[in-house]
Amino acid sequence: MELSDILLKVQKPARYIGGEQGAVIKDKSKVDVRFAFCFADSYEVGMSHLGMKILYSVANSLDWAWCERVFAPWEDMETEMRKNNIPLYALESGDKLSDFDVIGFTVPYEMCYTNILNCLDLGGVPVRAKDRNELKNLVIAGGPCTCNPEPLVDFVDLFLLGEGEELLPELLELYREHKKLGSDKQTFLKAATTLEGVYVPSLYTVSYNADGTVAEITPADGAPKTIRKRIIADLDKCHYPDNFVVPYLDIVHDRAVEEIYRGCIRGCRFCQAGYIYRPVREKSAEVANEQAKCLCENTGYDDLSLLSLSTSDYSQINELLAKMLPWTEKQKIGLQLPSLRIDNFT
Repeated sequence: MELSDILLKVQKPARYIGGEQGAVIKDKSKVDVRFAFCFADSYEVGMSHLGMKILYSVANSLDWAWCERVFAPWEDMETEMRKNNIPLYALESGDKLSDFDVIGFTVPYEMCYTNILNCLDLGGVPVRAKDRNELKNLVIAGGPCTCNPEPLVDFVDLFLLGEGEELLPELLELYREHKKLGSDKQTFLKAATTLEGVYVPSLYTVSYNADGTVAEITPADGAPKTIRKRIIADLDKCHYPDNFVVPYLDIVHDRAVEEIYRGCIRGCRFCQAGYIYRPVREKSAEVANEQAKCLCENTGYDDLSLLSLSTSDYSQINELLAKMLPWTEKQKIGLQLPSLRIDNFT
C-alpha cells in the first residue's frame, strides 16, 4: 500500500510528510555521513525541543553530512506501518532508518526508553548493540537522561555526555574518517573514547558485591576511567540556528525561541535541570537580540519566547528587553518571558 493511502486513515497526517519550510534537503550521493536524528516521541513534542533544533542546524552546517529528522509515530500510524510493512523513515528523504550511518536519539525523559527500542525495531535496526556488528547503524544517545545512561547500555553503542554543539561534529568527523578507512565498529568505538564526553559502555567491565552493589568499574582498551561531560564555555560564540523548521500543524511550543543562558543560580535540591546544566553561562544581550530578530525574520513566527531555567535571574534582562521591545512591538511579535520568579522581577 502506498504511504499516501495510509495517511488517509490516521489522525494528523502532517506529522509524517515532511517538506516543511526550513527543512534541509541535500543530495545524498554527495554526502559522506547520513545522520538520522530521532526524537522518541510524537512530532508535536519533538518539534518543540530546542536541543533538537540546535543540533539539527549544527549537523547540517557540515557540507559532508546530512541530518534528517525521525519521530515516533502515533499508535494509529504505527499500526498501519506494521500492517503494511512500512519501516520507520526520515521526514526529509523518506528513507528507512536502517539506511543511515549514524542513528542518534535525544533522551529528555525516562518515558522515552521504551519508545527508543520501538523506533529501532520499527526502523528495521537490531535493537541490541551486540547484534549490530557493522559500523553502519551506529546508535548514539545524548540529553538529560544520559546523566545516568546505564538503563540503555545494552541498546546504545555510545553516549554523548553533556552539551553537543561541539561534540557532535567531532564525533561525525571521526566517523567519516573511519568510514573512509573501512574500519570495523570496535576500532571506531575505541577511537571515539578519545573525545571528551564520549562514553562507550562495551569498553567497561562492572563487578558487583554480594549485596548487588557495584564493587568496581574497569575500563578496557584505553578508555578513560572517569568521563567528563562536555560544556560550552562561551554561548556567544556557540552555534545557534538562524532558522527553524516551521511545521504545518500546531506543536506544543509553536514559536521562535531564544536561549539566553544555561544553568541556574538557585541550586534547588529537587531540580534535576539546575544541577545537570551547571555551570551558569549567560549569552550577551547584543547576541541574544540579534539571534532572536534573525529567527523571527526567517521563520515568520509572531511569538518569541526567551528560554532559560529562570528568566528573571538573567543579569541583563532589562537591557535585553530594551533592545527587543522596539522591533517586536513594531512587527507585532508577542514577547514571552517564561520561568519568572515572584521574588526578583521589577
